[in-house]
Amino acid sequence: MVLSLDLRRYRNIVVLTGAGISVASGVRPFRGPNGIWNEWDIERCATRTALEQSPQLVWQAFGPLRKQLQTTQPNAAHRALARFEQSLSKHQRFTLITQNIDGLHQMAGTRNLVEFHGSLRQSRCSDDACEQPSFVDQRAHTETLPTCPTCGKPLRPDIVLFEESIPTWAEAHAKRSLRECDFFLAVGTSGTVFPAAAFARTAQMLGARTMLVNLEPHAEADSAFEEQQIGRAEELLPTLLGVA
Repeated sequence: MVLSLDLRRYRNIVVLTGAGISVASGVRPFRGPNGIWNEWDIERCATRTALEQSPQLVWQAFGPLRKQLQTTQPNAAHRALARFEQSLSKHQRFTLITQNIDGLHQMAGTRNLVEFHGSLRQSRCSDDACEQPSFVDQRAHTETLPTCPTCGKPLRPDIVLFEESIPTWAEAHAKRSLRECDFFLAVGTSGTVFPAAAFARTAQMLGARTMLVNLEPHAEADSAFEEQQIGRAEELLPTLLGVA
């Protein structure tokens, strides 16, 4: 039996989400069963080097997922987190850091959101010096390489590729929220991709209560999670957060 958590005494609540929270919406994870990286070589299509040498391959890898997202909707886990944020008192702060690039938390209504790895729903110029701002873009671009309307160079999905750094604003926001965190909840993440994989340990070291909601328990023997709820996020979160 899943019990509702009493989170009224916590003042700074931080949630980290990974691919597992979006599986119920039909979004394929990148790793594990049915993972995208089972079909695509990361080195060829998901690195900064790949973008510079073969931008078309980057689009071929991520274009189908972008097309799928046009009809994908948030599930009960996304909606539960949004309702929970809205239910907090004026004395409480809530930050949701997501490693996902699917935009579903934003669609569900989460307000204080850090898209740590960017958003596949947006495009930007591949030239970092270009003044063209990132913009919402639904085109899949799997056949024709799109070009920047400002400078004519190739466009790219506005996501963080391997060999690239997390955007400064996103990293700063995440670090600030963790410093002040007293309850840390991770949902649907394997805890293998850094720097986000270190967040639970950071929160624990600073004295926060730490909890994991995931299909599988955390693999490390000295896990940073003091509590683990094993099961589907879309089934557990509404009750755990008291918004069922």
